[in-house]
Amino acid sequence: MADKDKRRGLGRGLSALMADVAETQTVASEGAAEQYVPIEKISPNPEQPRKRFDPQDLDDLANSIREKGVIQPLIVRRRDDGTFEIVAGERRWRASQMAQLHELPIIVREFTDVEVLEVAIIENIQRADLNSIEEAAGYRQLMDRFGHTQEKMAEALGKSRSHIANLLRLLNLPENVLEMVRQGDLTAGHARTLVPSKNPEKLAKQIIAGGLSVRAAEALIKKEQQAENEGPNKRAAKSSNEKDADTRALEGDLSANLGLKVTLNHKPGQEAGQMVLHYTTMDELDELCQRLSAS
Repeated sequence: MADKDKRRGLGRGLSALMADVAETQTVASEGAAEQYVPIEKISPNPEQPRKRFDPQDLDDLANSIREKGVIQPLIVRRRDDGTFEIVAGERRWRASQMAQLHELPIIVREFTDVEVLEVAIIENIQRADLNSIEEAAGYRQLMDRFGHTQEKMAEALGKSRSHIANLLRLLNLPENVLEMVRQGDLTAGHARTLVPSKNPEKLAKQIIAGGLSVRAAEALIKKEQQAENEGPNKRAAKSSNEKDADTRALEGDLSANLGLKVTLNHKPGQEAGQMVLHYTTMDELDELCQRLSAS
């Protein structure tokens, strides 16, 4: 019974899991609860959400490890075959291989499969070099897999709710535009201006080719929207632009939570209206249908 009480289930929430990792690191810094194991007995979590590791960053870390060793132990969990799976510290493990270390300091903790993934996402979100799309994807995973709200994540991670909401909106962009952000060709600020565009890929290429500032990119989007308003749908576009601030904010929140563009068309002076969900791929439509069916 005591062992069961020591395990921190998902019900304890995001803050508790973060505290659990912080507590482990504090114990490690005091030199307790630490052991050394052969590096070949340690392997990464196959569900690790972070897929990109900067080669130069790893090289710098490997040089530091050659000189000073691994200062902070890896947090791992024990497998049935006696090997260990990394919960936090895959960068140190990769760099240690480059530095040709034979053993590494570890701290063994009991985590469920769900907790392992959650801790990995939290660790990645807190990394300073995480690009905006990876960070947004981490937030989306926490929301979809564990039911965390934007407010809960903001409080636990020390981020503003608007920061989280703005990053989540980036996930509404096409995959090729997201890749431009991942590669560093397009900043998150530029990408945010493209969210309302009907042709974000075309405009993204114009922004990159012209080396446009965020302000200039905003002007480009505004010009596109003005051109659309002059077409056959001028009346509908005008009506959309006249939406009150609360309606626009609600559209933004729904879009961030659903991962899809949401349009609210409320008839002036009436209680009736429409909520339109926009999808760009069949996969998005399938996922939406599954979520609605589950409800």
